[in-house]
Amino acid sequence: MERDKWGRRIRAFRKLKGYTQEELAKHIGVSVSVLGEIERGNRMPAEHILDKISNSLDITMKELTPKEVEK
Repeated sequence: MERDKWGRRIRAFRKLKGYTQEELAKHIGVSVSVLGEIERGNRMPAEHILDKISNSLDITMKELTPKEVEK
């Protein structure tokens, strides 16, 4: 599923940048449980959340977007 691909990429970049789930969740203004659901692929992140994640991790949306989803 598309949600899984987003979640795996978000988790990978979060770990690469040295953030814990708690730190990133606080920085983007969501609960840890919401971020966990996104990373596990149980929830599709809204576009405004994706923007906040890419800004927080200092990456572009293109870098964050799974290859299969790019248009």
